[in-house]
Amino acid sequence: MQKRILGTDGLEVSALGFGCMGLDFGYATKVTRPEGVALIRAAVERGVTFFDTAEVYGPFTNEEMVGEALRPVRDQVVIATKFGFKIVDGKQAGLDSRPDHIKAVADASLKRLGIEVIDLFYQHRVDPNVPIEDVAGAVKDLIAAGKVRHFGLSEPGAQTVRRAHAVQKVTTLQNEYSLWTRGPETNGILEACEELGIGLVPYSPLGKGFLTGAMASGTKLGEGDFRNILPRFTPEAMEKNQALVDLLKSIGAAKGATPAQVALAWLLAQKPWIVPIPGTTKLHRLEENLGAADVVLDAGDLAQIRQALAGIDVEGERYPAHLLAITGL
Repeated sequence: MQKRILGTDGLEVSALGFGCMGLDFGYATKVTRPEGVALIRAAVERGVTFFDTAEVYGPFTNEEMVGEALRPVRDQVVIATKFGFKIVDGKQAGLDSRPDHIKAVADASLKRLGIEVIDLFYQHRVDPNVPIEDVAGAVKDLIAAGKVRHFGLSEPGAQTVRRAHAVQKVTTLQNEYSLWTRGPETNGILEACEELGIGLVPYSPLGKGFLTGAMASGTKLGEGDFRNILPRFTPEAMEKNQALVDLLKSIGAAKGATPAQVALAWLLAQKPWIVPIPGTTKLHRLEENLGAADVVLDAGDLAQIRQALAGIDVEGERYPAHLLAITGL
């Protein structure tokens, strides 16, 4: 597996990471803890060194699974987790990035993961009630205490990034970015990363599964699948958005690649400091995703995709209004 560097302090990770959320949170299909541990270890065996989790996934169970899976290879991997949500009676109950809470979450996450230091600690969502300078200061304290190595932000606006970075160097951002969510190209995020030397870790790089080509307008999502509330996953939107999948299939046919591999290769081709974190519950999908690192899109391919994208309007917002409201964008 090729390696990439996030930020300016030499955080080296595999070119593709593993987003662990979907193993036991967010979707109708979940794996058992032994199955999740086995899949994470299979990813390590195939060269993945970058794993993403969060306290709110479960809550808590995802960190425990990731910790169990990675403890035997702790010195070979980078573990990212997140703070920023208030969790009451096992459920998400708003935002909380007060400095004392951040530090308490760090201690709890370290315990669940069974590690001595968190490699990358993200604010999961910007808390409008806490100045970002205070958030950055709290993480700076954790870094000084040896509990955290690197600071990250998820879904911030560009100005928030600059304010945080002035207090504590931001190593990477985790924002949604894919062929059907291209906001970072127009909202200043890519420019801020370039200017400040910050890496970008796109989450949902496969459009929450849609860009794999495995879904269609007639696809029925299971009970408890969070995509049921997303505007892009109505039957009407999926039917219209099939044009994007058709494009990926066309490019893939010429490259001997799957739609998912083309979608991931396109992200990798955008900048050398972009590291997507696709997730899956299946070994064959993991292997398919990792194969994207070997798919080369040349300037002609990228121009063809860019021209085709100009004629495709993505139907539906990426989140409903109440979830869009807690992004910083």
